[in-house]
Amino acid sequence: PAEPLFRSPLWYRVVMFSLVALGILWIIAYYIFEGRLPVPGIGMWNVTIGVGAMMVGMVMMTRWR
Repeated sequence: PAEPLFRSPLWYRVVMFSLVALGILWIIAYYIFEGRLPVPGIGMWNVTIGVGAMMVGMVMMTRWR
């Protein structure tokens, strides 16, 4: 098998997996604390922020080598 010409740097993998984990934890915190955390007063936008972070991490996964 041929070795890939380009390998993703370590920071890329750390950011990618961190965004996915942060998104999951953001949504979990929103539901556990009944909207008081992580950002009170924005309601369901907390879920949008969490899903958005996960989506950015998933898009990064398509470029991971």
